[in-house]
Amino acid sequence: MKKFFAQLRPLERRLAVGVLVVLILVLNWVFIWPHFSDWNNLRHRLAEAQSKLNLYQTTILQTSSFQAQVHEFETQGNFVAPEDQSINFLRTIQSQAQASGVGLLNPGRSLTHTNEFFVELIQNITVSATDEQLVDFLYKLGSDASMIRVRDLELQPDPPRQKLNAQVKLVASYQRNAPGNSKTATAKEK
Repeated sequence: MKKFFAQLRPLERRLAVGVLVVLILVLNWVFIWPHFSDWNNLRHRLAEAQSKLNLYQTTILQTSSFQAQVHEFETQGNFVAPEDQSINFLRTIQSQAQASGVGLLNPGRSLTHTNEFFVELIQNITVSATDEQLVDFLYKLGSDASMIRVRDLELQPDPPRQKLNAQVKLVASYQRNAPGNSKTATAKEK
């Protein structure tokens, strides 16, 4: 390499060094400068991972309190046997309708959806009532310990415009397992 530079004239040496410097700058601009922010990105990802790890560890430490809350929620409320749930649901609707003075026109069949904790029964009903009676009926259904709530409500006046005809989709949630049996039930499922 020294022989090559020794054979060049001073102007050619300057040109060769200048081309070499420009080549090094271009290579730096293409390959190195775009990665200057990688160190900051790595620090940011490391900080996020550390905060997520801390969050997971604190949550794991709270497992016993969560289990106590789950046990408390499992023992809360009334347990209804699975074979009696649809009958209890319909009976509750009919008794509240009768107590509120609401005319229950046609209760259809109830549908069932389940998840890990609850059995959800869905009942479509058509009622005829005045506005006070309808509000009283829906309020009493929601305030009862039966966990019944309204999912859909469609209102139309009846032909003489004396009452309201309502199509109501009611949903009730029942515990899937009996209180105290959740651990044995989950052990059986495994």
